[in-house]
Amino acid sequence: MSLHHPRTRRTGAVAVAAVVLGPIAWIPAASAVTTDGPVFISELHYDNVSTDVGEAIEVQAPAGTDLTGWSLVLYNGNGGSAYATSTLTGTVPASGVVVQEFPGGIQNGAPDAVALVDAAGAVVELLSYEGVLTAADGPAAGLVSTDIGVSEPGTTPVGQSLQKIDGTWAGPLPSTFGNDPGDPGDPGPDTCGDPQDAVALVSDIQGTGATFDATCAGTQTVEAVVTALKPGLNGFYVQEEAADSDGDPLSSEGIFVFGAIPAAVEVGKLVRVTGTVGEYSTSGVSQTQLADATVEVLGDGPAVAPTPLTFPVDDPADLEAFEGMLVELTDELVISEYFNYDRFGEVVLAKPLDGQDRLHTPTAVVEPGAAAQELAAEYDRRVITLDDSSSRSNPVTLPHPGNGEVYTATNTFRGGDTVAEVQGVVDHTFGLYRVQPTTYGTYTAVNPRPEAAPAVGGSLTVASFNVLNYFLTIDDGQNDVCGAAENMECRGADNATELERQRAKILDALAELDADVVGLMEMENTPGVEPAADLAAGINEILGAGTYDYIDTGIIGTDAIRVGLLYKPREVKPVDEFAILDSTVDPRFDDTANRPMLTQTFVEVGTGGRVTVSVNHLKSKGSACDDGSDPADGQGNCSVTRELAAEAITDFLASSPTGVDEPDHLIIGDLNSYDMEDSIDVLRAAGYTDLIKEFGGEDAYGYVFDGMVGYLDHALSNASLTSQVTGAAEWHINADEPDILDYNLDFGRPGTYFTPDRYRSSDHDAVLVGLDLRPGNGRGPNRG
Repeated sequence: MSLHHPRTRRTGAVAVAAVVLGPIAWIPAASAVTTDGPVFISELHYDNVSTDVGEAIEVQAPAGTDLTGWSLVLYNGNGGSAYATSTLTGTVPASGVVVQEFPGGIQNGAPDAVALVDAAGAVVELLSYEGVLTAADGPAAGLVSTDIGVSEPGTTPVGQSLQKIDGTWAGPLPSTFGNDPGDPGDPGPDTCGDPQDAVALVSDIQGTGATFDATCAGTQTVEAVVTALKPGLNGFYVQEEAADSDGDPLSSEGIFVFGAIPAAVEVGKLVRVTGTVGEYSTSGVSQTQLADATVEVLGDGPAVAPTPLTFPVDDPADLEAFEGMLVELTDELVISEYFNYDRFGEVVLAKPLDGQDRLHTPTAVVEPGAAAQELAAEYDRRVITLDDSSSRSNPVTLPHPGNGEVYTATNTFRGGDTVAEVQGVVDHTFGLYRVQPTTYGTYTAVNPRPEAAPAVGGSLTVASFNVLNYFLTIDDGQNDVCGAAENMECRGADNATELERQRAKILDALAELDADVVGLMEMENTPGVEPAADLAAGINEILGAGTYDYIDTGIIGTDAIRVGLLYKPREVKPVDEFAILDSTVDPRFDDTANRPMLTQTFVEVGTGGRVTVSVNHLKSKGSACDDGSDPADGQGNCSVTRELAAEAITDFLASSPTGVDEPDHLIIGDLNSYDMEDSIDVLRAAGYTDLIKEFGGEDAYGYVFDGMVGYLDHALSNASLTSQVTGAAEWHINADEPDILDYNLDFGRPGTYFTPDRYRSSDHDAVLVGLDLRPGNGRGPNRG
């Protein structure tokens, strides 16, 4: 089960008056107090990402002004009461500013306010952020605040602040607390680009840094050509005419205009836009924009040719130079990641390494440590997100990322398919550089769906399948009734409809696999609930009565999920009893993290050949273990826990745990380890062969995470069994399919994408192994 971080998106309507973009400016009531000097508040920091640090307010005044007795009074918007007062003392130094720090913190909206009060108790100004309030008590009682119009979201980087520049509040910007502002009473000339030019260049505003050029803070006017209308993003993009280019490849010549789009604004029009320069901050990144803008259409503009954007880039940060610009992705790029496609309409495109058709998880192809870190850094230079030009979450309809048409269950795509020549504008939001498309390019479906299970030969087949939280108990979110002690939250289907859909997809996959032995992972582990029995019954309804049976283990371990086994009684018989490996057998096998291993010996009907199958589900990489692992080496969390479990597995299987003197062993299941990781090294060192790599090569995969492929689901044969293996393969019915096709109806997802078939029945691909067992191999009783 893959783990991804959720994100939020910009939402909400924007009020519009005539051609004014963004919120309508609030007009202060007669009782409001505000001033531009000679003493005024010039800088404010009240909220930043993580733990708030450096919260302070700067007051600006002519050097030598005695501020003894003046004060800053903080007001809470919930009721309008004063909650803190800081008294100033002494005279203003030569810098022209004094800075009052607030170690106890400044409240972060919405709204809250600060009053600057003189020595006589008169309120000089009452400024608020994130809204307007009326002071209920203190020196500003009854006064209405003036909203400064900018704010600090919780994602504002440490070291930034809101600043009053040329009479207008701007930011967040790199903080300048205590710096000399020059003449505090004179806003000075416009220093954005040419001080004598009333119209700034977009490239002057964008500058060459991660945020806009500080000299361009406040209100600016640009004349540029409209390149993209994006009502789904609440705005449009403009770009400088080629004749106005500053010739600097590090400064972008495009910018986003935030607000409702006037009817007269069309792609290709030359417009004059006057608005407030700012940064729209999301998830630790920001995009330069013009807000609260007025727009004048000047006529038809010259054509803007898209700038070629090729990968890999020298550094991911180089994409900042294209922010807001019209570009063309000239490379053939692979659809690499689609986890957020259903939630946010986005996919990740990637340029694979030469000779490869996908990005491969580093520890699937190189050793953990420096080599894996170097490869991960290389991948960062090769990816960009293709978005859907909308800030909606859980959209009802989505554009196909290849052809731009409405996505349906028949107009779908798969990981590994390619796109080329996409045109769009680059934005930098929600932690990523992304392209908002204007023209979809060439789409090639290079990775068609496999209909039949892979051919692996042999007279006997063994499968491994992670069934992604197959729970018969509905997860209604009301009671924690699942798990071995019936005190854990249930997983899987949230209602009967979802369970019916989930069951149909899993059964279709299992019926087509048609394996003689099937190891299952992520089944409900609640007393009296038998998911394996339910699946056996379901397959028998498809393939015929008596086709499958199951190993009745009851609950195994203490987790909410367990492993299990299905088998065809006409083809194989269980020999003696099953065996369980947990921490009571070997303390190296931590069953508070790993799911206990299930081992069963089977005899092939007719030939008498035997094989011992062990089903595993080791600890995932998603949460930390106190085991000394270093997630930075590329193996993720808990690699030591998995390594110790692998040591315990090899010793356990060497002890004939099922009571049968059977030399042939097959380890299957979700080991939560890619094939170059330490736990797999332990198994190989003990003489086990990695069958997926043996038959599928270095490019084998069965799982996609963060846009990279690899395999967590393994089949490993010991030395005596390897010569009897006829083939092994992953069946790519899940990892390459977007999860919008699965059984879930979460977030109001429409049911129209669902088809009751094998595709996206899980997030892991199934594994299939073929065996030609030697007749009558092994010794010991046959109690089947």
